[in-house]
Amino acid sequence: MKSLKIAFVVAFISLFSNTILAQVDPIDKNGLALGGYDVVAYHTVNKATKGSNNIIEKIGTTEYHFASKANATAFKANPNKFLPECEGYCAWGVAEKASKFSINPETFKIVDDKLYLFFNGDFNGTQVNTLDMWNKQEDNYLETLDAKWSKLK
Repeated sequence: MKSLKIAFVVAFISLFSNTILAQVDPIDKNGLALGGYDVVAYHTVNKATKGSNNIIEKIGTTEYHFASKANATAFKANPNKFLPECEGYCAWGVAEKASKFSINPETFKIVDDKLYLFFNGDFNGTQVNTLDMWNKQEDNYLETLDAKWSKLK
């Protein structure tokens, strides 16, 4: 019985941690940006905040969700101020590997009022958080990121 309880707890923790560290494409196949996270909240409260399915702004076919009408209004007035660098792909992946990696919308950093997103999850059985790697060489990455992104996109 004790073994069954332990197995259940381990399974639950594994399921829960995979959900927390789930990767998303910057824009999914349905046009949803950043898994529905509010791009304004990253800047205003420095927190990854899930947006509401009822508060939406669109750019073309891409849908952005917001936690409040005020955030949606701020975005609509100046979307470029809030949109992530590298079109939402992992900034470390672009800077270090010249590749487009999916991101964990809860792993981010604001630098000079710009939003950078990062991969944070399981990669071939190993936990990888590219924000940790980014932080070790941030100045170098910031110097080369725009040039690498221009070639990659």
